[in-house]
Amino acid sequence: MRCDPRDWIAVSQVPGLGPATLAQLTAAGYTPADILSQQLPDTVRLRADTRHFFTRNSSVKLFQHADQLLRMAESLDLQVISYDCPGYPPLLRQIHDPPAVLWLRGDVKLLVCPQLAVVGSRKPSPGGLQSALQLACSLASAGFIITSGLAQGVDAAAHQGALNAARPTLAVLGSSPELIYPRGNTRLADAILAQGGALVSEFPPGTRPRPEHFPRRNRIISGLSVGTLVVEAALRSGSLITARLAMEQGREVFALPGALSNPLARGCHALIREGAVLVETAAHICEPLAPLLGFLDGTSVDMVVNPLPDPVAPELQSLLALLRQESWTLDALRSETGLTVSELQQQLIKLELAGKIALVGNRYSAFA
Repeated sequence: MRCDPRDWIAVSQVPGLGPATLAQLTAAGYTPADILSQQLPDTVRLRADTRHFFTRNSSVKLFQHADQLLRMAESLDLQVISYDCPGYPPLLRQIHDPPAVLWLRGDVKLLVCPQLAVVGSRKPSPGGLQSALQLACSLASAGFIITSGLAQGVDAAAHQGALNAARPTLAVLGSSPELIYPRGNTRLADAILAQGGALVSEFPPGTRPRPEHFPRRNRIISGLSVGTLVVEAALRSGSLITARLAMEQGREVFALPGALSNPLARGCHALIREGAVLVETAAHICEPLAPLLGFLDGTSVDMVVNPLPDPVAPELQSLLALLRQESWTLDALRSETGLTVSELQQQLIKLELAGKIALVGNRYSAFA
């Protein structure tokens, strides 16, 4: 395959030539160069705004802008992978609207590794947060690259679970890779990169997050992955959109059931009724997907998916014991413990990174 990101960057700027249209033209044998030079037969019908654009603009400006973006990418240490590059993820190429270009910070090799998407509510229950963290840790230990969207809640817990397993994880953004959103997850993004993970996006350098970007991001999360696990989701949520995209893409969908009284369980229950696999342990995901990881016959999945918990440092035990009694705000903890804000935050960060506690709303809670 020929690999020239410049052509793909240029053609992706043309109005009306979205990912699905470009994929159709590519499947018909046309290259970005053919499109930009308008070397298409009359039988190929383009949208009116696309034809209008070509009558009023030359491809020179498109290439100038592409060159500018490539220079920005180089200055930001971003890698560029276009649709015709050998490093483009093969599973993503199979969907009906694959992105023309991917922009990436971190290890590009993760794009071609077996990935498992873990998505869910931005405001999960403490139990949902714990499940996301533990399942992601187990699945990462089993060999999956955990892929999610770097959002608050389940996404962040999924990435952290992989980090707790000392494994890389991949975050797909609704902004360009150098502009972290939400900003509160900047530290998490730094940890992902420090542990050999990656931040990836179809949006070029300098692109800020916008509401319409996130559905586009979701189809990449599911498109990169062999399966998608949903942990707590409302009936109308981005997580359900991601799961249904995965179904349309022919990928496995897994859902964690919950209490009937929990409104965030309803989305998962709806998916199970639609054919998603009901999940209680990581083994329920590893077993059907084991061939994709190259498990040998007779391998005990339980040995990989149930790692022993990490011990808690002695200096953190008293704070953890306090959090196990009830949920606390930062101010209340400061008053109760007598620690300075700086000392308290350092201990809370260590407990968060160890997977022992989580911040839900403005209160810290310990996992059981």
